[in-house]
Amino acid sequence: MIARMSDMDGTSDTTTVRDEREPGPEADGESRPTLRERRIAAWRGAPRVLARLGFVAPLRERLALLEAAGSVYDLDEMADIYGTGVVEALEKRVAGLLGTEAAAFFPTGTMAQQVALRCWAGRTGSPAVALHPFSHPEMHERNAFSQVSGLRSVHVSSAPRQPTAAEVRDFEEPFGALMLELPLRDAGFALPTWEELTEVVDAAREREAVVHFDGARLWECTEHFGRPLEEIAGLADSVYVSFYKSLGGFGGAALAGPATLVEEAKAWRHRYGGNLFQQFPTALSALIGLDRELPRLPEYVRHARVVAAALREGLEAGGLPWFRVHPEVPHTHDFQVWLPYDADVVVETVIRAAEETGTVLFANHWDSKGPGLSFTEVYVRAAGMELTADDVRAAAEEFARRLVRD
Repeated sequence: MIARMSDMDGTSDTTTVRDEREPGPEADGESRPTLRERRIAAWRGAPRVLARLGFVAPLRERLALLEAAGSVYDLDEMADIYGTGVVEALEKRVAGLLGTEAAAFFPTGTMAQQVALRCWAGRTGSPAVALHPFSHPEMHERNAFSQVSGLRSVHVSSAPRQPTAAEVRDFEEPFGALMLELPLRDAGFALPTWEELTEVVDAAREREAVVHFDGARLWECTEHFGRPLEEIAGLADSVYVSFYKSLGGFGGAALAGPATLVEEAKAWRHRYGGNLFQQFPTALSALIGLDRELPRLPEYVRHARVVAAALREGLEAGGLPWFRVHPEVPHTHDFQVWLPYDADVVVETVIRAAEETGTVLFANHWDSKGPGLSFTEVYVRAAGMELTADDVRAAAEEFARRLVRD
């Protein structure tokens, strides 16, 4: 059976994969739980995990997030109507954090970025957007740039890393905008150095191109760059940020930049159907995330580096013939793990280890990348802070021994 799946961080993946449903009917005629259902159940029930991601939690737990709403906004105020009230408060908060003139709330990042780059195309006179082929619009948005917004993607690099200044400067085709995904998720949540980033931006400016940051996870980049958010965002002409990927909100995004661009973007938001009647639950959850999670993100990044090192040591001690933790030193609090086994074999071992030991290191799904090769993404959040390097090392060694044995 074939189905389309979404990854654990909620980003729709357009790759068609097997449904993970186990064969054979149950005695009552119902099908058995899928591997995904078993994996999430094991993750929910495990007392020791690296991350507890809200969007796969029960509805009761998700609604409980709003119990803190009174601490971030006056609940005696009227609810929002088409972007007023709490939505305006969120927009002002984001603009202040990023150091931009203004910001506009959007229901999705896909919409926010199309609108931003469509606006820039009108100003530059060029519909060409230079970006990496691993970037989100190319990997996960069903060609929305071309199919919906009349934009044309050009790829300045095909290497599994951020583009370089030389690649941008010497690219053979003209383009009106350069889009940089920070971090580049499908390359392992990869970031350039600060010097490399400024050089890439300068190279785009030399070509009289505008620079847009796909900053869905920009919130978590400050530790790697050693710079505050407003300095990072200040390199770009416009920035998109997400409220659920790093901050644990219900959804939503914001586009930040010059006031004139944001006003134009709001007009296009309406045309795209993104000016929703009321969005106060999502806006409140975003404000809660900015208060609760944003200050802790550097701590998560530092601990992810501890976790990654301990994983390497444990997997090696467990006898795996080959593996890779990428990047070796994570740039954010998310990173990849690659193993020389088929994905369904790894998932079965993950589930059994979780059910029998109560520890989950790999909560996300595993993707097949060829015969006998698979990878997953590892997320470190507040729950993971309770696991020491010794805890992770021991759990990784136990997992590796099971995998080799099975």
